[in-house]
Amino acid sequence: MRETREPTDIGGRDDLDVLLRRFYTAAFADPLIGPFFTEVAGTDLEVHLPRIADFWERALFRTAAYGRDAFAPHAALHSARPLAPAHFGRWVQLWHAAVDGLHRGPLADRAKAMGERISVSMMKRLGGPGAAAEAASGGTGGFVPLAALALRTAA
Repeated sequence: MRETREPTDIGGRDDLDVLLRRFYTAAFADPLIGPFFTEVAGTDLEVHLPRIADFWERALFRTAAYGRDAFAPHAALHSARPLAPAHFGRWVQLWHAAVDGLHRGPLADRAKAMGERISVSMMKRLGGPGAAAEAASGGTGGFVPLAALALRTAA
């Protein structure tokens, strides 16, 4: 019988590493947003994970150095294959599911809220007036129901 544990809050870099691997494994495999990582960007997960962990460690704990331009790679992706509100919605959906599957607490809530803000900001900057109007009107951004998503169960 599998032992279950009560989810704890995100405690540091080790937790971020596990969370981000879980999230990006799902994102790479996702039929809607996965091709942006695998086909368009050709992202090497082992190279990407330490960089994105630095980003989230700095965002949540203010402890890591992250000196990269987080917008530039997304602008390059958008130039190669346009990102639509549905793509941002799916990213947020997978991010929430990954966080909720592993963690509960103020930092987990903060990580989810930050993911939403980042997604909306990127959508506005990349998508122009239509995306900005969609976000400003409280639109869903193309979110898909989580009913069939298995990430909510911690591995």
